[in-house]
Amino acid sequence: MGASLSTTWSAMPPIQDFSPPTPAAYTGVLAAFQYFPVFSVIQWFLSWHPAGKTSMKSSIFNLPGRLAWCIMEITGPVVLIYNLSQASPSFFELPAPNQLVAALYCTHYLNRAIISPFFSAPSMSPIHVFIMLSAIAFNWLNSSCIAGWLMGYAIPIPGFLTEGAPALDPGSFGFTLVQILPFIGTILFSLGMAGNIHSETELFRLRRESAEQRSSKKSDANTVIADSTGKDGNKFHKVYVIPPVEGVFRTILYPHYVFEWLEWIGFALVGTAVFPLPGRGVAPPLRAAPWVVPAVWSADLLGIPLPLPAVLFAINAVANMLPHARWGRKWYVEKFGEKGVAGRGAVVPGCAWM
Repeated sequence: MGASLSTTWSAMPPIQDFSPPTPAAYTGVLAAFQYFPVFSVIQWFLSWHPAGKTSMKSSIFNLPGRLAWCIMEITGPVVLIYNLSQASPSFFELPAPNQLVAALYCTHYLNRAIISPFFSAPSMSPIHVFIMLSAIAFNWLNSSCIAGWLMGYAIPIPGFLTEGAPALDPGSFGFTLVQILPFIGTILFSLGMAGNIHSETELFRLRRESAEQRSSKKSDANTVIADSTGKDGNKFHKVYVIPPVEGVFRTILYPHYVFEWLEWIGFALVGTAVFPLPGRGVAPPLRAAPWVVPAVWSADLLGIPLPLPAVLFAINAVANMLPHARWGRKWYVEKFGEKGVAGRGAVVPGCAWM
C-alpha cells in the first residue's frame, strides 16, 4: 500500500489541472480519496475531536462554531458547481442523470451548510481550526472526484472488464438494473435525508426544552452542561440531553448518522445511471483499494456502470462517522450513566461497543 501511495503522489499532475480536473487529475484524486479509511483508523484510538460536545473549553485555535461549520460544509457544493461551470460540456449540457446526481449532492449540503447551523441548531460549540481544515480537504477531494465523474471521464480498473473499455452506450442495457437502481436510489436518498433532518431536529428540540427548563431553575437528570465557558449570552450553549428511548432513538443513539449513510447508499445507486460521455476520453488506470474491489466486482458482474466516486463517498462517510459515534456513546455513558443510555448502541441496536 505504501508503494501505491508513493506512486500516486509522484504521478500527480500540476495543481492547475485539478480545477476543473483533467483525466489525469481525476485518477489522482480518486487514488488519494479511496485511501481515506486508512487515515480514519486513528480515530478509533484517539478520542480527540475538538468540535461539538467534545470541543475544548478554550483554545486560540477555536473558531465560531456556526461559521466554521458553514465554511467546511459549503466547500463541497462550491467546488462541484465551479468545476462543472468551467467544464465542457457545461452543467446544463450534461445528461439528466448527471444533473440529478449534482442536484442531490448540493441539496444535502444546502441543508448541512446553511439551514442546519443558522436556522435549526440552537447553538454550535467552537470548532478547532484543524477540524475545519480537515473537513475542507475531505470535501474538496470528494467534490473533485464527483466533478470528474459527472464530466464524463471513463476510468479503467486493471483486472476487470472496464479495463480499456470505451465509453458505454446506455441504450444497450434496455429496461434492466440501469433503469431500476436509480429510481430505488432516489427513494433511499430522500428517505435518508428526511430521517437525518428529523433526527437532528429532535435533538435540537430536546436541547431547547432542557435549556428552557434550566433557565427556569427546574432540574433534569437527563440534561448535562458540558462546559459553562464562552456562552456569549446564549442559554443553549453546551446544553446536551440524552435522547429518550422512543422514536428513531428507541434502539440507537445516532440515527442521524445511519440515515446519512442511507442517503449516500442511495446516492451511489442513482449514480449507476451516469455513463462515460463519448469524446471525453479515458483517464489513466486506477488500481482499486482492497475495500473498493467488491463494488467494482459487483458492477462488472451486474453489467452496470460503476459509480466509483459515489461508492468512495459512502465508504468514507461510514469510515469517518463510525468512530465518532462510538466515542459519542462513551461520552453519553460518562455523562448520563448506563441507565440513561438504556442499553442502546451507537449505530447498532443493543451493541455496547458500536
